[in-house]
Amino acid sequence: MIYFVSDIHLGLFDRKQDIKREDLFLEFLTKIKDDCDKLYLVGDIFDYWFDYKTVIPKFFYRTLSALYDLRKICEIEFVIGNHDFGHNGFFVNELDIPIYGSDIERLHHGKKFYISHGDGKDPKDKGYLLLKKIMRAQASLALYLKLHPNIGIKLASSSSKTSRDYTSKKDFGDENAMLDFAKHKIDTGFDYVIMGHRHKAEITTYKSGLYVNLGEWIREPHYGVFDGNKFDLIKFGMNKL
Repeated sequence: MIYFVSDIHLGLFDRKQDIKREDLFLEFLTKIKDDCDKLYLVGDIFDYWFDYKTVIPKFFYRTLSALYDLRKICEIEFVIGNHDFGHNGFFVNELDIPIYGSDIERLHHGKKFYISHGDGKDPKDKGYLLLKKIMRAQASLALYLKLHPNIGIKLASSSSKTSRDYTSKKDFGDENAMLDFAKHKIDTGFDYVIMGHRHKAEITTYKSGLYVNLGEWIREPHYGVFDGNKFDLIKFGMNKL
C-alpha cells in the first residue's frame, strides 16, 4: 500500500489540544505499519519547523520517534509545505527520510504520480511566489540559523500563524488554480496529482486521471491510500479531536 498524508499542523494550538491531534497521527502511523510499502508526507506535517545543528523543536519528539520506527519498515518521503520548510539535515541524517523542497514525480504499479504540497500554484499570486523564493533561499536559512533556537523557533511559529491567516482569507474561487494545475499535469500524462495545502479533502476525476487533495487534520482528518489499482481518500478518527 502507498499512503499519503498532509497538513497535520502539529504545533498549531496550545499543547493540550496539540497532544490530541498528535495522538491521532501516531495512531495512524501504527495502523499502517502492517501493509505500508511507502508513505508520502505531503507538507505541513508541522505548523512550524526549524532544525539547528544540535537543536530541534522538542514538542515533536513522539512523532519523530514514530517516523523513525516506521522508516525501518517502509520507505518515507517528505515533500515540505509552506509551514515546515526550515530543514537543515535532521530528517535526512537522523531519520533517513529525504526532504524535497519542490514537487516530485513517482511511478507506482505502472501509474504516474505527481506529488506536490500545492502552495504557489496560482501564477497571479506574485507576492507569495516572491516570499516563497526568499524564504527557501539558502542564504535566508543560513541567516535564520544564526538566531538563538529559542528565538528562531518562536519566530517560526509566529510566521507560520501569519502565513495561515493569509491562506485562510484567500479566495480560491471557481477557477481553482490548484485544480487547473492538476488538469494540466494529467494532460501531460500523469494518472494521479496529489496535493494538500487547501485544507479541503476532495477527489476530482478529469479525463483518465484523478486530482486528489488530502485535506487536513485540524477538523476532518483524512489520508490517501493507493492499493495498486485504485486510490481512496479515507476519513480517520473523526470523533477523537
